Parts: sequence; C-alpha cells; structure tokens
Amino acid sequence: MSAIDYELLDFGAGRKLERFGQYVLDRPSPAAEGARKQSPELWAEAAARYERTPGQGGRWHSRRPLSDNWQLDCGVFQLELKLTDAGQLGAFPEQAANWRWIAEQVKLAGRPKVLNLFAYSGASTLAAAAAGAEVVHLDSAANVVDWARRNAAASGLAEAPIRWIIEDALKFVERELRRGNRYDAVLLDPPAYGHGPKGQAWKLEVDLPRLLPLCFELCGTEGKFSLLSCHTAELASAESLRDYAENLLGPLPAWRASAATMNLASSRGGQLNGGAAVRWIRR
Repeated sequence: MSAIDYELLDFGAGRKLERFGQYVLDRPSPAAEGARKQSPELWAEAAARYERTPGQGGRWHSRRPLSDNWQLDCGVFQLELKLTDAGQLGAFPEQAANWRWIAEQVKLAGRPKVLNLFAYSGASTLAAAAAGAEVVHLDSAANVVDWARRNAAASGLAEAPIRWIIEDALKFVERELRRGNRYDAVLLDPPAYGHGPKGQAWKLEVDLPRLLPLCFELCGTEGKFSLLSCHTAELASAESLRDYAENLLGPLPAWRASAATMNLASSRGGQLNGGAAVRWIRR
C-alpha cells in the first residue's frame, strides 16, 4: 500500500497542523500539550481551524473557501473527507501502518472472513477488501456506514464482498457466537465513549472487558489475525495497551502478540502520539 496523501506539518501548544490532500487544517491535539511549535510561520497556511466549545462539541472557523468534501488518496483506496462538528474528517492517518499490516495478513491468509467493529468511514474495511478479504463492516451510526459505502464506491470496491451492518458491536458479537458463526480475523478500534443505534451507551472501561474476549471466541481455533487499536489517553502507549489486553484475555498460547504506538512523524522529525495498537497472529 503506497503512502497516503497526508502530512503532519507541525504540532505544539495542544494543537496539530496537518495537510489532508489539498487542505491544511489546524485542530486540537491533547498529545501535543507541553510541546512547542517548531514552525510557527506554517500555521497561517491553515484553511480552517477547529475550536472546542463548552460541552462535547466545537466548531470550525474557515479562513478560506473549502469544498464540502474532498478525496484523500490512500493508495489502494480513497476516503471522502469533510469537516464534521466533532472535529473529525473521516480519516485517522495514524492508522496507516495498521492498514498496511491488515493488507499483508489478508494476503497471507488467502480470502479470509474479516469482522471490522467500530468501522467508522471504512479505511480498515477497504484495506482488507482490496487485498482480497470478505468483510463484515459494522458501525452503530447509519450515516457513517453510508459514508463508508461511498468510500468503497470511490475506491472501485462497490462490488467487493462487504456486508454493511448498523448495530451495537457487543450485541452483534454475542449474536454471532450464538449462531455459531466464526471469523478468520476481528478488527476493532473502539472509542472511549459512544452510543449504539438505539442509544445504548458504550463506555470503553465497562464494555471492552466484555467484548474483547468474545472477539477471540469468534476467531475460534482457525482464526488468523486480530487487531485492537485505541486512542484513549490512558492506553495510548504500546506497553499500557498490551498489558491491558493481556489482563483481559489471560494466556493465549495459540497467538503471538506485538504492540506499537501509533506515532505520526512531523515534517521536522518530531513524533506525535496518536494512540496504540496490539496485533495478534496465529502461531
């Protein structure tokens, strides 16, 4: 998978300056607290700046005209980007190494059946599908699943074997286990907080300890690989997330785990933490 059309230009003072395709954007970044901006002159190039407002929301302040949406070239797939009220755009560039890893594992496994939970706008789904996997893509928000389907169409994957599901992740996994369905791989990138399609509350510290062991049950004795990524500050290092996952899962002699911090490298060589990931492959 070739490099995505993205660049971290600078970060510091609790913010990050990024180029997503044709636009430079200025957004908050808790991981950049305490860091000093290396290139203050670059920040004037931002087409829009996102500011948080009291409560959970925020708003964008545009400095020059932007398209309602635009495409981010991720090599083998395309992502539609847009400014959202939550400050997100539809892509998490810190996941790029995971997308490459997913594609590599899919090719090694042949045509595996992959379950992608909390699948958002579909980058991991598309990385897997483009490499030859059959994918079940699940998210709790109908508008986000529609967004992912547009990304599949823009990537030439409209006819790929992707099943699109709007459902609560935990309920779906429990139902699949009762049905006797199994997967070759499970991918999950859970938020700290969220809601199911019927308003069910998701809290990572409460629900992930229930969900993660069930994901390995879904893989059964024939599972090939699995991936957990997390952006929560308390689990943002490779060591903390690996230890957390191992405490939840206990011994897994059939699996080999590795962990990595999802750092973004700036143009000046600085490293900005974007969360952590644990990867498992069958021994």
